[in-house]
Amino acid sequence: MASHFPRSTSVAPVSVVDVQATRQPTERAHTLPGRVYHDPAVFEWEHEQWFRHEWLFVGREEDAAETGSFFRCEVASENVVVVRGNDRVLRAFHNVCRHRGARIVEEPNGRIVRFQCPYHAWVYDLQGNLRPPRHTETLEDFSCEAFSLFPVRCETWNGFVFLNLDRDAPPLAEHLSEFPTHFERFPLADLRRAKRMEYEVRANWKALMENYAECYHCPGVHPLLNHMTPYNLGGYLAGAGEWAGSWMELTGDFETLSTDGYRNGRLAIPGMTDDDLKRVYYAWIWPNLLFSLHPDYLMTHQVLPRDAEHSTVICELYFHPETMDQADFDATGPAEFWDLTNRQDWHVCELQQAGTKSRAYVPGRYAAIERMVHSFDARVADRYAGDGIRTDVSRPSVKEWGSERMRRGDRDRQTAD
Repeated sequence: MASHFPRSTSVAPVSVVDVQATRQPTERAHTLPGRVYHDPAVFEWEHEQWFRHEWLFVGREEDAAETGSFFRCEVASENVVVVRGNDRVLRAFHNVCRHRGARIVEEPNGRIVRFQCPYHAWVYDLQGNLRPPRHTETLEDFSCEAFSLFPVRCETWNGFVFLNLDRDAPPLAEHLSEFPTHFERFPLADLRRAKRMEYEVRANWKALMENYAECYHCPGVHPLLNHMTPYNLGGYLAGAGEWAGSWMELTGDFETLSTDGYRNGRLAIPGMTDDDLKRVYYAWIWPNLLFSLHPDYLMTHQVLPRDAEHSTVICELYFHPETMDQADFDATGPAEFWDLTNRQDWHVCELQQAGTKSRAYVPGRYAAIERMVHSFDARVADRYAGDGIRTDVSRPSVKEWGSERMRRGDRDRQTAD
């Protein structure tokens, strides 16, 4: 029996008219209405309509690598257990006993040979099948098969584990579409977690996603980051799917993003070309995964909506095992660099959250370099509208992003200042 959260037919609390200005070409578009960052009704609708029906990143296969190993996670307010079965298949189940609903697994992770409810000791195997409980022999119309654990759809890509509560949603491969083609040359499944940082941010989840999608703010907010990867040098990644991506250029002799800009003996991820070694790739994957590939490590941000005004962000850094096996391996430089950069981001996101609550706020305009932000907001607006129309946010060529004209304009402004 598959768990199924049917999509509600309720009308979005944001109308087509409310977002029509966002669903324009970037050169004419306006940002989203301020209400969508604050209204609890909008947040609850997003939670029900999107997060219960979309593919959500929850962890890595290394978190349940061995038979019987498991980890718990949250999927749209549902508590879910991801476990490696005796057949080596990774599965996910609602953490709910089919007897009287007790939560079965209490530990955040570990290794088990079976599931056993701590309340009345109903037992399930690692495939979720119920074993005959005591004192059910005389029950009418009772079968173990009918009372097995409720499964949750579980699919993986390159070591990433995604879950979806909706059994009728398109497969993960369709959701990602052409995104994987940009990273097939890298053994991302082999990478291992070296650092985890968690933050509580007083901002709506959409504001955090928007902030990640542009570096227009980098000269003022992230001077160190902008020194190593100037905000106007880079290009966009082409392709269909529920994502948008770009790359930024490492200048001079900088080798990666860390406190000093160097790898300090850390090996490059296998598959890196000469071009890759001078780039940092960024992408958002709908609805709440941020993906950042550096020459020597991968970073992810998982944005977890809490309510209209608050979010949790989990930032993780992954390195190749050969790098982590080095006697002098040290992830401090990248971790400290991104902890600083993260906190700078959260500060300005909280400022935006406060400002958009003002009655004086009206939607602004996108700068030409904010097409990735607009592409995310267009996804949001299209889903509010629910009319089946997909806003096309075309992304310019590499030359347009990093053009001499744009760089010359920056130099002229700096000279004038």
